[in-house]
Amino acid sequence: MASAQVTGTTVQRPHAGGGAGSRGRARDWAEIQERMLVPLYQAVHQRLEVGPATSLLGLGCRSGLALLLAAERGAQVAGSESEAELRELAEGRRLRVSGAEGIDRPGTPVARSAYSLVTVFEELAYVGEPARLVAEAAALTLQGGHVVLAGWGPPERCESASVLDVARRRSGRVPACDPFALSAPGALEGLCAGVGLRAAGSGRVSCPFAYPDLDSAVRGMLSTGLYEVAIEEWGPALVTKELEEALHPFVQRDASVRMANVFRYVVAEQPH
Repeated sequence: MASAQVTGTTVQRPHAGGGAGSRGRARDWAEIQERMLVPLYQAVHQRLEVGPATSLLGLGCRSGLALLLAAERGAQVAGSESEAELRELAEGRRLRVSGAEGIDRPGTPVARSAYSLVTVFEELAYVGEPARLVAEAAALTLQGGHVVLAGWGPPERCESASVLDVARRRSGRVPACDPFALSAPGALEGLCAGVGLRAAGSGRVSCPFAYPDLDSAVRGMLSTGLYEVAIEEWGPALVTKELEEALHPFVQRDASVRMANVFRYVVAEQPH
C-alpha cells in the first residue's frame, strides 16, 4: 500500500465547503475531471524519471490520481489535501493522504522530513498566497531534489478559458480565483526564484478536456471548485445554465464535448 503522512502543511484553499469538497462534486472530480490532467502528470513523471528511487510528495493532491500513477512507477508517494471528501477518495485508491494541517494518524509510517520530488499540480489555482505554498514546497524538498509547479497555459491557448470566465462574471462581491493568474511567461519561474530554487526546465502539455455529453462536462467543470463563489452568490441552477451556454460552442456532432487546452509546468532544483 502506498502511504502518506505530511506534517507542517498548512496552506488552505480560500473557498469554503462545496466544490470539489462537497461529496457529490468530489466524486465528479475523481470520476470525470481528474483524468483530463493525466498527460500533465505523465509528462512530469517521464521527464524526471520517477521510479523506485523517487520519494514524492504531492501538495494539494486532491483524490490522488497523480500519486497513484507515480506509485505504479515504483515511487514512494505521500500527499496532503485539505478537503476531507477528496482525502476519502484517495484512501479508496489505497493512498493515505493527510489533511493540509498535517494531522497525525495512528498506524501510518513516520513522515519523512523531506522528499526528492514535491509536486504542486493543481493547488496554485486555489491559494491566495502562492509564494507561501511554493516556500513550503521548497522547505520539504531534499537538497538536489526537485519542485514542480504547474498551471494553466495562456488563456488564448485554452478553449476552456471562456467557460471558466463564468466563474469570474458571477463572482459577485468576492473575487473568484483566477486560474490564469500565473500563466504569464516567467510567473511560475519567479515563484521558484523567490524561494531560492534554481530553474531546471519547463514544458507545455496538451490536456484536452473531453466529455461524453454536456451533463458530464458541466459536472466536470463544477468539480474543479473554481465556481464556488459564483454558486454561493447566485445558486447552482443559474451557474449551471450559464455553464451550459458557455460549453455549447464545444459540443460535437455526436453530442460529446471537447475543449483543447494547454497546461504549463516548471521544474526547479533545491540547491545543495
